[in-house]
Amino acid sequence: MGIIDETIRDKYAELTPQERKLADFMLDRPNDLAMFNSAELARLCGVSKATVSRMFKRLGFSSFKEGQMESRRQRQLGVPVVDSDSSIRTYAPHFEREIRNLQMLAQSLSEEQVQPVIEAMASARSVKVIGFRNSYPVALHIRQQLLQIRPSVDLAPLPGQTLAEELEGSGGDDLVIFIAFRRRPKIFEEVLKLVLQKNIPVLLIGDASLRKVAAKATWWLECPLESVSGFDAYSSAMSLATLLCNSLLHHIAVSGQARSLSISDSYRNLNELDFS
Repeated sequence: MGIIDETIRDKYAELTPQERKLADFMLDRPNDLAMFNSAELARLCGVSKATVSRMFKRLGFSSFKEGQMESRRQRQLGVPVVDSDSSIRTYAPHFEREIRNLQMLAQSLSEEQVQPVIEAMASARSVKVIGFRNSYPVALHIRQQLLQIRPSVDLAPLPGQTLAEELEGSGGDDLVIFIAFRRRPKIFEEVLKLVLQKNIPVLLIGDASLRKVAAKATWWLECPLESVSGFDAYSSAMSLATLLCNSLLHHIAVSGQARSLSISDSYRNLNELDFS
C-alpha cells in the first residue's frame, strides 16, 4: 500500500460527502490516525463507524485496523533512533518531510492544469494578490516577482489598511490571486464571497483545509504544509510561487524581459542595489 495521504488525494473525488469529512480530518492531521480507534475517529469526524470502514476499504485496505497499522508503520519510519537531543532528532526528518511535500505538489500538478492560470496572469488588466497572516509572506513574494515582469500588480491588504477600497472597480478583466493557508482570519470567507460577487477570476492557493470551498474558485492549487513538528512547512508554497512566476516570464518573454531590464536600469540610476 502506498502513502495513505497520497492515496486519499488520488481517490478524493470518488468519496461520498461523509467520507470526505473523514478524509479531510486525516489530511489535516496526518499523525493522528495512529492514535484513535475507529469509534473515536468516527466521533471526531461526525460520521458513523460504517463510514470509517467503507472508506478504508475504498482506499484499498481490508479494514480500518490494517490502515491504522500502515499509518503506525509510516510514522515509525519517520522517527530515527538517535540521542535525546531534540534538535538532532528532528534534523533529518525535517528535510525528508520538505522533500516529500515538494514531491506531493509535483504529483498533484500538470502543465495542462497550470497553463490556463498563466494565461490569465498574462492577460489580466490588473492582478490583486491577497494574503493574511502566514499567507502574507507568500503573497508578498508573488507580488514582487510578478511586478518585475508585468504592470498593475497590487498587494492587499497593505499593512494597516483594509480591502474594500482595494477591490473597488475590479471586475472580469482582472485577476485575484488569493493565498489562504490554515489558521486564516474569519474574514476570509467574506472576502472570497465579495470577490466572486464581482465576477473577478480567482486563483485560490491553500492547503487541504480549503478543499471544501475550492470549487468556488476559478482555479485551485493545493500546497501540502505538513512538517515534523509544530510549525507548518511552506517550501511547497514558495516553490509553487516560483513556478507560476517563471512560467509567466516564459509566456510573455519579450515584454516581460523588456520590463525586467528597464527596472534593472532604474535600480542602477537610483543606486538602490549592489550589483558588484
